[in-house]
Amino acid sequence: MSSRRLGEAARKNSFFTWKSFSEEGDRPEKPRLFGVTEMRSPEYSIMRHGALQDILEYMGEYVDGLKFSGGSHSLLPRAFVKEIIDLAHKHDVYVSTGDWAEHLPRRGPAAFKQYVEECKSMGFDTIELNAASLKIPEESLLRFIRLIKSGGLKAKPQFSVKFERSDIPTAGNRAFGAYIAPVQKSYEFVEDVDLLIRRAERCLEAGADMIMIDADDVCKHADDLRTDIIAKIVGRLGLEKAMFEASSSNTSEWFVKRYGPKVNLFVDHSQARSLECLRGGNLGRKHASVLGVDSSYYFIP
Repeated sequence: MSSRRLGEAARKNSFFTWKSFSEEGDRPEKPRLFGVTEMRSPEYSIMRHGALQDILEYMGEYVDGLKFSGGSHSLLPRAFVKEIIDLAHKHDVYVSTGDWAEHLPRRGPAAFKQYVEECKSMGFDTIELNAASLKIPEESLLRFIRLIKSGGLKAKPQFSVKFERSDIPTAGNRAFGAYIAPVQKSYEFVEDVDLLIRRAERCLEAGADMIMIDADDVCKHADDLRTDIIAKIVGRLGLEKAMFEASSSNTSEWFVKRYGPKVNLFVDHSQARSLECLRGGNLGRKHASVLGVDSSYYFIP
């Protein structure tokens, strides 16, 4: 039985007020365009296959996407990866490749198209492109996005707020598509949120479905959040088109309290339940991190 049917059966046969989805509530039923919860695959932390099955059986209603982080799918047998993808699809969960594509440019111009075709044949739904790791010109990144879209898959570029100084266009050459003369690599990284946003906007114009924001230097630690950067990204891209990597439950809590349940978050599989408690209006959580009280979970009857 799918996670959705299990949830419906539980609500019908229980005296508790169980979680429900509606347009008027915290977010609608799947497939969702906002309030998306994408989780890291348990296989990345060398957990048994049954762990993922258990998560999807009992929390599949609350999980929208599954990501093979760090290209972990490339280390697993093809049949095993296909089994995981099929299991996710059974629970209406999309599957993302993670940021493995940076290995492809050195294999030649045809390699990326072959990669897209292979991902589609395996059943992947989304291909993620880590712009910092790919180290390719902006126009090449846009071309990759168009190839993904023409292949019938979703594209999700990932951006960091820091750029190598030599890759940042000078003041007079910051227009979209402006030619940037090659310069010697400096290996000095500087913060430029405006450049991040402009490149993200170009990716969205090229057909990207969502932009992933890397946690490093932005929201990796709850006590050191760059609220100015986050606010600027949300203001320009909108909640629906931006997804933030939340490295801890404290960070997830901050995002939901600041931007509401409709914020898109990428979390570890161990945080999926606590994030749904934060999102829900009829599920409660007593928070130790921010509110200074007990951290146990509870259902409100």
